[in-house]
Amino acid sequence: MHKSKKLILTILAFVVPGVAYANAGVPMLFLAMPAFLMSLVPIIAIETLYISRGLELSLGQSLKTVSISNVASTIIGIPLTWFLLVLVQMVTGGGSAYGINSVMGKVLAVTWQAPWLIPYEEDLNWMIPVAGLVLLIPFFFVSWWSEFFVSKKLNKTLPSLSIRGKVRNANLITYSLLAAWPIGFWVLSSAAK
Repeated sequence: MHKSKKLILTILAFVVPGVAYANAGVPMLFLAMPAFLMSLVPIIAIETLYISRGLELSLGQSLKTVSISNVASTIIGIPLTWFLLVLVQMVTGGGSAYGINSVMGKVLAVTWQAPWLIPYEEDLNWMIPVAGLVLLIPFFFVSWWSEFFVSKKLNKTLPSLSIRGKVRNANLITYSLLAAWPIGFWVLSSAAK
């Protein structure tokens, strides 16, 4: 089968759902996006303060830059990245259950299969938060580069290297704080046992 046909079939599998099964897995985007959306205003506030001081922008210009760039990375960048990660997962064979009876099986289940977790029911309490932490890594890089691109377009007089460094640092701060979501989930699910 041609690669284009495989791609079309994969896209159709996501867009045109068939019979839904309880064991269909856990699409992590649907767990991550609410956390990203609830965190958007605090992230914009933190990054606005950091960027305004670091790039010596007015608070208003910094707020405009950070708001537009964060909305773009959250609404477009994160879902697109997740979709591409799922595509890579499925194309490389990560859509099957290989078991988590070994350390390597557990590692692969929450890294390679992090975008769309295989439903190992008894282990989802630790798998979801670990996969969430793993996904923060590619999401961080997409946020950094997309926000850098938008920030550079909105502040053409500033040096690109300065913008890139400050946007990276702002995202390091806020992504460190975003890690509290999966860690908090892990702590709460462990306490509930």
